Amino acid sequence: MTANGARGEVVASLAGAERRLCLTLGALAEIETALSIEGLDGLAERMRRLSARDLTAVLAALLRGGGERTLAGELDTAAIDPKAAAEAVARAFAAAAG
Repeated sequence: MTANGARGEVVASLAGAERRLCLTLGALAEIETALSIEGLDGLAERMRRLSARDLTAVLAALLRGGGERTLAGELDTAAIDPKAAAEAVARAFAAAAG
């Protein structure tokens, strides 16, 4: 699987397979709602202290942005290493920043 770098996509190995993540406008709105924050400043502050619940919400939004709806809906039961999840989220935000 390859990522579309121009779109800001990244590929990460999660739950035993390569998955595409992307910070789309819809994913950003979903993250703001899930974390009860507004704007990029609020997001940057919150990302410094993510709980496991926050990480799951952010990862789900990024997976949906990358077209990985099935895994996004099954994160509560998927075997995903927390470190791999955090690294995938960080890479997705870095890719979106260009």
